[in-house]
Amino acid sequence: MTQQTTLIDGLAFSEGPRWREGEFWFSDIHGGQVHRVTLDESRPALGVKSDTIVADFEDSPSGLGWLPDGSLLVVAMESGRLLKVDASGTVSQHADCSGLARGSLNDMIVRADGTAYVGDMGARIFDEHPDHSVPGQTLMVTPGGEVSCAADDLGAPNGHILTPDEQILYIGESARGRITAFDVAADGTLSGQRIFADLPPAEGFRISPPDGICLDAEGAIWSADPVAKRLIRVRPGGEIMQTVEFDGATVVAAALGGADRRTLLACVTDDWRREGATTRRRAKIVAVAVDVPGAGKP
Repeated sequence: MTQQTTLIDGLAFSEGPRWREGEFWFSDIHGGQVHRVTLDESRPALGVKSDTIVADFEDSPSGLGWLPDGSLLVVAMESGRLLKVDASGTVSQHADCSGLARGSLNDMIVRADGTAYVGDMGARIFDEHPDHSVPGQTLMVTPGGEVSCAADDLGAPNGHILTPDEQILYIGESARGRITAFDVAADGTLSGQRIFADLPPAEGFRISPPDGICLDAEGAIWSADPVAKRLIRVRPGGEIMQTVEFDGATVVAAALGGADRRTLLACVTDDWRREGATTRRRAKIVAVAVDVPGAGKP
């Protein structure tokens, strides 16, 4: 097994990992919190210098991003809103997406100009039996908070990636087992829809549903496969280059961070259901060293 280091444990359900300006951020969906973490990379063994709770939420926080002024944007999954957290920790509404949303909002990525792309899963994903027959969509939210549909008829759009030049947006379609690419115009609109990769399922499984995804400098994508409990690194076309497992635990997302961005920071859990997750609190952040550094967002 690849060397792994547990950095933080005792969480309810960690998600939305981000690396930004030398700090690691993530959401604890069922814990109702967003964390900001400073890593200690000076020691032989990677550790944590500080773990700060940025804000508490009554709703379930998921995808994270930032406006040009440094304000944090947070997806409120169940109410269908984007919330803004300013430097003082004050939480306010940035945009109301509930009028267009068909299901739970989940992941998000934000351009340098503040344009946000938010995945609407189509289904209420924490229901006991989510109805994935309803097509999902990726919503675009302008820096001023105006909401529109950027891409429709997606299969439970989950993880979102922007390339370093922000000219390509990748979206993981969980219900279709594939990662889809779009060209991003200067005004934020999307075009040129195409398949980056159909993800080969693990032996014994029907589908490899991408959850959280992140990009590396060779153009490969790390994709969390929560059903087969693995992270896979895939090239365009779907060739699997590397697989990481977590001793039987489920992995739902990862971001490439650290000083050289060669550390996979993975969100690992043993229960995604709210009641079990909040009672057991066995979710954690696990670090895995890799050879190829991260690129783009997250």
